Amino acid sequence: EQASLLFGWQAKSFSDQLAFLRHAQAYSLLVAVIDVSMPSMNGLEVQRRLCRLSPLTRVYFLTGKDDPAVRSQALAAGASALFRKDEPNKEFLAGIRAAILEN
Repeated sequence: EQASLLFGWQAKSFSDQLAFLRHAQAYSLLVAVIDVSMPSMNGLEVQRRLCRLSPLTRVYFLTGKDDPAVRSQALAAGASALFRKDEPNKEFLAGIRAAILEN
């Protein structure tokens, strides 16, 4: 777990999905940025569990490749957006900022 500031808000990164979910259960999260591909469980499973723990958290996905099936599943499950990691994207940062400022 690492902490940093994003738009004046504290941002934490996790390399362990279960540690992230425990954190989400203990604290109210405005936004979660989830990688689609992770070692112990995929991002869609993390999203499903997160939605049960924190239904108001806005979820954004990052992916190395745009798979239409994964995009469809993520959005159908309530994700706000899915972005490719290898493409600089102003909408990604704008979406995170808007989600933070709305709360």
